[in-house]
Parts: sequence; C-alpha cells; structure tokens
Amino acid sequence: MSKESQSLMNSTSDYNVSRRAFIRASAGAVVAASACRLSPAFAADTPRKKSWDMKLATSSVIFDKLKIEQVCERVKRIGLKALDIWGPFSYYKTRCDHLEDIRTRLGGKGLGELLARHKLKVAAFTLYQKAELSQYWQMIRDYGGGVIVRSDKAKASNAKDISRDMRNFFEGLKPEIELAEKCNSVLAIENHGGGLLNSFDSFKAFVELNPNPKRVGIALAPWHLQGYKKIPMVEFIKLTGPQLQFFYAWQRGTQKNCFGVTQLPGLGPVDFTPWLQALADAEYSQYLSVFLHEHTVPDEIEPKLAQSRKYMQECRKKVSPE
Repeated sequence: MSKESQSLMNSTSDYNVSRRAFIRASAGAVVAASACRLSPAFAADTPRKKSWDMKLATSSVIFDKLKIEQVCERVKRIGLKALDIWGPFSYYKTRCDHLEDIRTRLGGKGLGELLARHKLKVAAFTLYQKAELSQYWQMIRDYGGGVIVRSDKAKASNAKDISRDMRNFFEGLKPEIELAEKCNSVLAIENHGGGLLNSFDSFKAFVELNPNPKRVGIALAPWHLQGYKKIPMVEFIKLTGPQLQFFYAWQRGTQKNCFGVTQLPGLGPVDFTPWLQALADAEYSQYLSVFLHEHTVPDEIEPKLAQSRKYMQECRKKVSPE
C-alpha cells in the first residue's frame, strides 16, 4: 500500500471516530439541556403562579349621612381603592341618597372627576328597593359603566324544581339587560334570604340558565347565606365562578340579631382566609366590599373599617404571598 493510500485511510478513520464522538457528545448535551429545563432549580424556566390581586372597596351606605365628597375623603384615608355607591335606600335609621345626589348635581363626568381627585374608582353602583335603572343608566354611561348591583325582585320559590321560576326571572330582566348594554355595564344580582336567589339550588339554576353571562352575574352576600349552615361558603364561590361580579366581605356578627360592628371582617367570628382562597382559585377579579348593615357614626366606624382592611390584607398574604 502506498504512503498516500495509508494516509488517506488514517484520515478517513480519524474523521469517522471524530464524527461518532461528536454525535455522542451532542446527544448528551441535548439530554443534559432537557434535564436542566425540567429541574426545579432553573426557576427562569419554571412557570410561576400569578399572585392574586385582591381589590378592596367599601359601600357608601355606611356613611349615609355624609355628602359623597366627604365619603370619598374617608375612603381614601382608610386606604381603600374604590367605592360602592348606593341610593336611594332606607332601612331603620339608614337613609342613603348618594346616587340620586350624584345624578342631579354632578352627573357621570362630575363623578369621574371627583373620584380622580381622590384616586378612587367605582366598585359598583347599587340600586335597591324602588330605584329604577331607567333613571340612572345615562349617568352610569357618562361615567364609563361598571357593575350595577340589583336585587332579584322576586320571592323565594316553593317549587321543587326552581328552573321555571328562574327562567321567568330572567325573562323579566330583559329590559334591564338592554339598559346595561347601553351603559357598558354588568348587572350583579344580590342574593337575599327572602328572595329567589337564596339557596344552593337557586344559585345552580341561576348559573345554568343565565341567558347572558356577559351582562348578568351575581353579587354574593355571605350574611344572607350563613344562616343555612348546610353548605360552606366556599362551595357557593366555586359554583358561581366566572359569573361572580361582586362580593361583600360581610359576616353574621356576634351581637344581637347578628348585627353590630362584628359584621366586619376581622371583628367577627369568621376566618375569611378560606373564602379568599376560593375567590383566588376562581380567579375573581372584581371588588370585595368591606361591609356591614348598621346605623353608623362616621368617626367611630372609620377606624373599624381601617382595622378590617388590615385584617383582609393579612388573610390575602396567607392565600397569595407576594
């Protein structure tokens, strides 16, 4: 064999060996890279669960005797970010006309300017009793829309199958759904002990038969459901899921008739952490109103609301750490 032929064979052999070594090395690198991507140590490649943003508000009815400008000052001082504005409403010694005052004196744009000065937003517009949405939708439209809390205006059903009564309710709601569309808003129907939406079965019928979830949802008031004690509140939260549009941070207190300041979170018997965990799991993105039904004195209730706000923040840290 000539020297030239031997040299060519050696070069070819070296090339094949080098090529096989390169392939083995490359394969090992791919496996190693895959292992690195799967390793928990590589945090940059591991998806992190997004922290839950709890948005706290309170309701203007708590400061029913104050002008809306004064209410905004108090809410900002407490450290809350939004306001659920009520009216017209009367109960016992409480009488709230904030929405009517805004409609006649400020208008929707004036409300926006007032809230902007205090760095606040509207958590909801609450219209109960004889207040008609037809009187307020234009003002709400001029503000920019939002969540409109309404009562179901129907008595509790005695039927074993509540479906027919719920369908009739939704049929009667059509005019308000049309108004909600005109003012870029969502109707949130609040549950009440004597109303149609007052049990787990009624909530289930609501969710299943809701003809327009984009415009209609639920304002969940735990106080009105705690009396049943058969089904935990977290189950109601899970059931309502994406149809939950407003939530009252509100409990049955320890004082007479379950009223008093112990209705507020952190001042009464309920541990709100499981409720907040259920809301976080449901990816609830609307407001929670730190709430009570009570005739209040502004200077006395303000520090109590601040105490509740702090408590809610502590519960939230347990549910969704930063």
